[in-house]
Amino acid sequence: MANVDALQGPTHGPASGKAPTAAVVLVHGYGASGDDLIGLAPFFAQALPHAIFYSPNAPDPWEGGMGGGRQWYSLAGFDPEAIQRDPLRMGETFRAMNDRVVKAAVRLDLFLDQIMAAHTITPNRVALLGFSQGTIMSLHVGLRRPQEIGAILGFSGALSAADKLAAEIKSKPPVALVHGAADPVIPAAATVESEKVLKSAGVPCQSMIIPGLQHGIDNAGAQFGAQFLKAHIG
Repeated sequence: MANVDALQGPTHGPASGKAPTAAVVLVHGYGASGDDLIGLAPFFAQALPHAIFYSPNAPDPWEGGMGGGRQWYSLAGFDPEAIQRDPLRMGETFRAMNDRVVKAAVRLDLFLDQIMAAHTITPNRVALLGFSQGTIMSLHVGLRRPQEIGAILGFSGALSAADKLAAEIKSKPPVALVHGAADPVIPAAATVESEKVLKSAGVPCQSMIIPGLQHGIDNAGAQFGAQFLKAHIG
């Protein structure tokens, strides 16, 4: 079997006990690690019993420096309180970090290639599931791969450099976005705007805004996401 070593992290499944015929890559958020999201795998495996779940650690140590956390890229200059005060700054803030996203995308892209080669899985049987910074990474990578993957599911995230998407998009996999209406880190308006941009680029997109939810994943969002993934790679 081909090596899957561009990134390291825990795996889970398939729940069927058979060789995987689909793969879900869980892309964690800033300051977390693959260990954080792999806990979701048993839940999603109920809907996707033939999928193998990979939850890689981001390549860089978290600049916060505590708890063994990782980051896909630095959040230097990101001020969530300023965005909450002035939502018009949101697009500018994410555009300013886009070069960092592009650099980090190289490893995640290679990781997807390695997973498909190792398990002889076709792109349309692969999904990216991201949270927060991981959603930003998943949207960037998944929409720029020449061969369309099966689905992108993003929680509490946003598009990076939305103004560049039309010129850079290479494929249009179905996308589902979930966001808490009370998110103090990335406003739910980021998902509302991302959905508009994606649809204008011809990407099938649906979203769910959850009242009262802050920066996290609740049962309603997880259920919504599981049904979405089942419909596209189940």
